[in-house]
Amino acid sequence: MPPAEFSPLPALTRAECEFIDRYLHVVDQVGRINPARGDDTYAALRAAQALASHAAALRDALAVMHRRGETHIHTATLTRALRVLDGERRAARVTLPPGPPS
Repeated sequence: MPPAEFSPLPALTRAECEFIDRYLHVVDQVGRINPARGDDTYAALRAAQALASHAAALRDALAVMHRRGETHIHTATLTRALRVLDGERRAARVTLPPGPPS
């Protein structure tokens, strides 16, 4: 049986790749901190500590894009990249879980 094929990433600049990568690191850390999803204060503390450095790296990636003249965020292309990189599942950890039916 042949291996499963991954959806190809859209063509991105190096700065856009860094932006997406850093953004997903921030999302992952916020998901680990989410009190509605976790049960371990130490894990949340570690994620909160890491969040600061990941947020700084995200800021730096955006600054590089801006300095290079990449002043427009290509939403459709970056959304495709996020989907290929499992961004929907990763971002879902930041939200509240579904509540009981009313």
